Amino acid sequence: MSEEGALDLTQANDGGVYFVDAADFDALIAAAEQGRLYVCSADLAGCRDKAELLRRLAAALNVPNGFGQNWDALLDTLRDLEWLHGEGHVLLLDHASDLREAAAKDFDTLLAILHESAGFAISQSRPFFAFLSLPEHPMVLPSHRPS
Repeated sequence: MSEEGALDLTQANDGGVYFVDAADFDALIAAAEQGRLYVCSADLAGCRDKAELLRRLAAALNVPNGFGQNWDALLDTLRDLEWLHGEGHVLLLDHASDLREAAAKDFDTLLAILHESAGFAISQSRPFFAFLSLPEHPMVLPSHRPS
């Protein structure tokens, strides 16, 4: 990422869902660690449906026993990540295009849940960022806004 496009991951109001190139993941991990945010990574290579997606996310998030393996459970989990230590949370989803191509409706539902989770975190003044590697559709990362 370029300096002018730098994102301050400690700023809860900048939280949200971003499409990036997987090459940005190392810089994002470093920034998250510097800001004392907990990083979860899931590789979605070959992920073709909701069941596989939920299984991979549950493993990446190290969810407590009893995870419901449904969309509501995922939303509840992402809103309350108390078992993961950190000032906030960063979710890195590599090869997200595999899911988007195989199951567009599931991909759209995932995006909606991630957006809702980020909005909830913003209301709690807690940084929450989801970065999906979709290099063919990169989004411009916001600069830090001075307080």
